[in-house]
Amino acid sequence: MQKTPAKKYAARPRTATKLVPSAKPAAEPVKAYVNHDFLMSAEARTIRMLCEYIEPQTRLSKHGVTRAIIFWGSARIRPKPKSGPDYFALATEVAERLARWTVETHAPDERYYFCCGGGPGIMEASSRGVARVDRRLNVALNISLPFEQAVNDHVTPELAFEFHYFFMRKFWFMKLAEAMVVFPGGFGTFDELFEMLTLVQTGKAKPMPFVLFGREFWNEVVDFKALARRGLISQQDVAQIKFADTADEAVAHLSRGLTSVLPSP
Repeated sequence: MQKTPAKKYAARPRTATKLVPSAKPAAEPVKAYVNHDFLMSAEARTIRMLCEYIEPQTRLSKHGVTRAIIFWGSARIRPKPKSGPDYFALATEVAERLARWTVETHAPDERYYFCCGGGPGIMEASSRGVARVDRRLNVALNISLPFEQAVNDHVTPELAFEFHYFFMRKFWFMKLAEAMVVFPGGFGTFDELFEMLTLVQTGKAKPMPFVLFGREFWNEVVDFKALARRGLISQQDVAQIKFADTADEAVAHLSRGLTSVLPSP
């Protein structure tokens, strides 16, 4: 006599309704990894931090992004100021020329990417310059802020990132950095610049070219030589910082510094 095959049932999670009789069925339990209230809680903060490490790592790896020239500067700088240098136009020119340099000099899988905060001001200017050559070389590390910050139009969605934690965003700047070009800026620019200088000084990051653009600004707001005279930093710390007032100077410092630090392509 042939046996009737046993019926197959899809596995279902046990709920409180099966364990405790009730006139009103209890809600289905929610898995922790889809529990929005839990994921947004203080207890799950470390999970959110880890997400801001793993997701960018996965996407950058997918697109072959391993090194970048970093552009920092104020989000408040606009084109054609009423007085003083047009740092917006200068940042655009420097970024465009560096992008053209790496496209013409390096094989596609060895080219430098160009990383900035992705917002307005100097960030938009550098992204615009790179986009004139190849916008796919732009990387934007955006941060959620109540004002100023939104990803500019010159970055592809594939390489535009949104961060909540400043320290995770800075980690990725440092991880990708092969050179720094820093335009005038405020608290955020100074925070990023001095942290990177400290990491190089202490051997936590490898030596790399630093170009501070705009002598009229930097000579007024920071006296690096005075820090060295007082023994607070070394002459070697000062020597690694180069200054530029023109795109020619900046591009020369950066391209020369990059080829001396890394093997020539």
